[in-house]
Amino acid sequence: MSTTVVTPEPANTTWRGRGRRLPVLVALATIVIAAVLACALLGAAIVPHDPDAQDLLAGLQSPSASHLLGTDDAGRDILSRVIVGARFAVLGPAIVVLGAAAIGTLLGLVAGYYGGWRDSAIMRTIDLVYALPALLVVVVLIGVLGGGYFIAVAILVALTGPVDGRLIRAATLEQRSLPYVDAARTLGLSRRKIMFRHIWPNVMPLIVANGFLNFAYSLVALSALSFLGLGVPPGTADWGRMLSDNLPLIHDNPLAALAPGIALVLTAVAMNLVGDWAYEQLADRGRAR
Repeated sequence: MSTTVVTPEPANTTWRGRGRRLPVLVALATIVIAAVLACALLGAAIVPHDPDAQDLLAGLQSPSASHLLGTDDAGRDILSRVIVGARFAVLGPAIVVLGAAAIGTLLGLVAGYYGGWRDSAIMRTIDLVYALPALLVVVVLIGVLGGGYFIAVAILVALTGPVDGRLIRAATLEQRSLPYVDAARTLGLSRRKIMFRHIWPNVMPLIVANGFLNFAYSLVALSALSFLGLGVPPGTADWGRMLSDNLPLIHDNPLAALAPGIALVLTAVAMNLVGDWAYEQLADRGRAR
């Protein structure tokens, strides 16, 4: 009687370990992003108190049943202001992401597909913008133009778009040499149709993944400008501005300064996690092809 010995295959613990951890992190990050979006859209309807209502007699209260995160020195509810502050945490970075994606897509597709003098001119411009210290340029321009949140947003769009163009150009160069592009040329399709109907959908996942990273960067940049007093006006419920205004209250009510800072960090980290995960999925799919 013969016996058959079956050798078990070694378990790929590295893959399994990452497979268990990564979805959990992405799920938690998605929950954080969904909560921030809900606060941004429904903030005024779900806040427990008027975020702008001042009550000097209730100033600097510690966390309690009526004020879960306490109050600031003007008696305003910290929790309500953190919830409403999600508006600026979503609005400005979303504008930067969409504007930069539009500019970067146009520049990247033209430079990557046409090549030649167009590519050289676009890439030298992108290199110039890429070499500029973005936050320092924003601070200087806001000081010259007089400040303002949306001015800062517009400047970030102008500085981020060309940098995205470099990434999209590299992806376009890779797509340009593939057989489906040669087939489209053989069929007599125009360059514009090939770029926007065929190449652009194939680089769209990369644009989306990069958009999450741009969102996190823009959120931190705009909050830093508000912290320096160069973004939203004084008294506005913005996480960066709240962090600056409530920093002197750290010994009286620490949550007045910590709550907006924690919200800012969690949102930025969540966006980075989702963006990195999306980029890895794109890279894995590209390797599989």
